[in-house]
Amino acid sequence: MPFALFCVPTRILSKNRVLRQALLGSALSLLGLVAQAFPDKPIRIVVAFAPGSSTDIIARTLVAPLSQALGQPVVVENKPGAGGNIATVQVAKSAPDGYTLLMHSVAYSVNPTLFKNAGYDPNKDLAAVAMPAVSPNILYVHPDVKAQNLKELIELVRKEKLSYASSGNGTTTHLGAELLFRSLLNLEVTHVPYQPAAAANAVVSGQVPIGSTSMPPVVQLAKAGKVRAIAVTSRKRSAAMPEVPTVEELGFKNFEANTWFGLFAPAGTPVDVLEKLNREVNKALTTKALQEGFAALSLDIDRMDRAEVSAYVASEVTKWGKVVQLTGAKVD
Repeated sequence: MPFALFCVPTRILSKNRVLRQALLGSALSLLGLVAQAFPDKPIRIVVAFAPGSSTDIIARTLVAPLSQALGQPVVVENKPGAGGNIATVQVAKSAPDGYTLLMHSVAYSVNPTLFKNAGYDPNKDLAAVAMPAVSPNILYVHPDVKAQNLKELIELVRKEKLSYASSGNGTTTHLGAELLFRSLLNLEVTHVPYQPAAAANAVVSGQVPIGSTSMPPVVQLAKAGKVRAIAVTSRKRSAAMPEVPTVEELGFKNFEANTWFGLFAPAGTPVDVLEKLNREVNKALTTKALQEGFAALSLDIDRMDRAEVSAYVASEVTKWGKVVQLTGAKVD
């Protein structure tokens, strides 16, 4: 009788090593079957930003290799709004089965402190799956600005009242510049928020002398001499502009302000499913076509296992939370 198994006293089970091993083996077999069975229907990636955004492009680039590897269609649904919070909350409330995923940017780690109520806890409501791409932020100036490097720019800012253009309030391009200029150097620099491409154009036109944005809008402008690259904010130099030094190289130890892009699933999603998704995303990142596509977008690939992604995201939540509080940054 099935119920009888659950009525066996604990002391008897503890003595019966064979039975314990059999039960454990059965449980592991069931978990294996779950992983093997996944997926048996289409997977949906909800993108936190609008079509055409870097986050959207990365998600759509992964569709073909993931569909082929998983044997099921992978579809993208854009759900922009509230700095990515609308999509995040939606996915967090979805069934934790691996069939609804979230593609977000570094804003995932910033928003819970930046917004009065982002609607989610980044450390509890979702699980990290993979981090397909990272883009360093970059400091640059109009060619007429008399600063060839970061040291000269800092000296110039000490003497003159200057402004800088960022990719928007609360972005890491804004917060990273605030951390450098205000918090570390105690310098007053006026922040002028734009959209990423508009920020670069504002520097090109001379409306704003300094830019702090993500890499993609800047690379070709710098190569054409329309702006002068000063430093990248990643821990290592960018493959897109290897000649440009990092802020850390220039004397600011452990300084990092990246724009990263992560894939997440609802908390409670089976670990085997998360691991399978991580493996397949990382495999896709080894393909020549995807690597060339990301390089064209000035995106660096840094394949991480799930534990590494989880640890990195948690550290970003802590770091940017402190920077938001320190700078008093607010959304419009």
